[in-house]
Amino acid sequence: MVQRFRKFISTNNLVSQGSKILLAVSGGIDSMVMTHLFMQEDYKIGIAHCNFSLRASESDLDEKMVSEFASAQNIEFFSIRFNTKEYAVENGISIQMAARELRYSWFEKIRYDHGYDAVAVAHNMNDNIETLLINLIRGTGITGLTGMKPETNYIIRPLLFATRDEITNYCNNNMVVYREDRSNADTKYLRNKIRHQVLPLLKEMNPSIESSLNETAGILSGINEIVSDYVKNLREELSEQKDDYIAYNIGRLNPYLHNRALLFEIFRPYGIADVSIKDLLSIIEGETGGQLYTTTHRIVRNRKELLVTGHKKVEINQLLINNSEELKKIPHIESVAVTRITEAFVIPSGPGSLCIDYDKISYPLVLRRWNSGDYFYPLGFNHKKKLSDYFTDRKYSILDKDNAQILESEGMIVCILGDRIDNRFRITSSSENALIIISGQKDLLCKQEL
Repeated sequence: MVQRFRKFISTNNLVSQGSKILLAVSGGIDSMVMTHLFMQEDYKIGIAHCNFSLRASESDLDEKMVSEFASAQNIEFFSIRFNTKEYAVENGISIQMAARELRYSWFEKIRYDHGYDAVAVAHNMNDNIETLLINLIRGTGITGLTGMKPETNYIIRPLLFATRDEITNYCNNNMVVYREDRSNADTKYLRNKIRHQVLPLLKEMNPSIESSLNETAGILSGINEIVSDYVKNLREELSEQKDDYIAYNIGRLNPYLHNRALLFEIFRPYGIADVSIKDLLSIIEGETGGQLYTTTHRIVRNRKELLVTGHKKVEINQLLINNSEELKKIPHIESVAVTRITEAFVIPSGPGSLCIDYDKISYPLVLRRWNSGDYFYPLGFNHKKKLSDYFTDRKYSILDKDNAQILESEGMIVCILGDRIDNRFRITSSSENALIIISGQKDLLCKQEL
């Protein structure tokens, strides 16, 4: 076991001799065996233990055992206690996902602050196989069948070569102390059901099922690298980055719609695994305005494009602006200036420039999103126009409309930031002071005339 451990680390170039490694130790059999193996080698090690406060006194006893072990072995020890359930509720995620986010964020902080070269976690071959089967049951692309990587962003998995039976034998032969997590036997969890019910059945049919599935995952990993390169290049050909969203040309996308697997891989980075390809196709082939949400993104049909953006937009709810200095703090605004109008004054006409009669506005100004029924008098026009019609004329996408920022004074729209001012607030021959706002949001300015 020690020789195979050493060889796995060397073959996968996980760390070099003399490296400083932080071991993530729960107190269970896997992490304690991993610790025992590292202690046989020439590494500087530390131990990090997370108490997720999920198993009452059991969690506290785990922490106590690991702490006492580290102290007895004179190993640097770090521990933390999380309110995992509260974090899960606050972030709208599962307990398992909450625990994952909390621990990996904390591990990285310790690694960086204390100069560790890597963080070692004790995933073994069976964990890898269980993850593969879970992904297969829930539905996945080829990436979900490739298994865990030996190394990912300073996280190393030096036990991936070993089965759970091999770890148990090593533990017994070397009298490694550990604590058993009783929840590991509870088959209400999918992973435990696979571990205790599915894999034993598969092992009856193929006694070498662990190594067979592990080798298959390795082959699929190689295939995935080829596919990923192809899809990445295709994705770049079909899409274009625009401001804070990505636009896919539907005409270019059409030849690939018959291949559901390829379509899945193209849109997989946007969380498409959480909705069906059928739903995505209905949006692509539907009318403007069709949309769907994944856990991470919003996908919208807009004319001849498919727009993809993160669906958590920053909400503006009647934000009050009390002076010109506060205007500078608004996202996308690059500069704000109040200037005296003299004979030499020239109205700026650069991209995103708005020039407003400063004496016609009254503080506090209101910054908000547009509402149905809003209207204004576009610069150069003496009649009002609904914002919805204006947006249509200007070919605003659905996302552009959602992100439009309206500046209002005493119930009147002063301007659409980054686009156009209201004609009632324009600079005239009698204007004395100008408010100049330069925005990097859009290049939709209509040049003003005195």
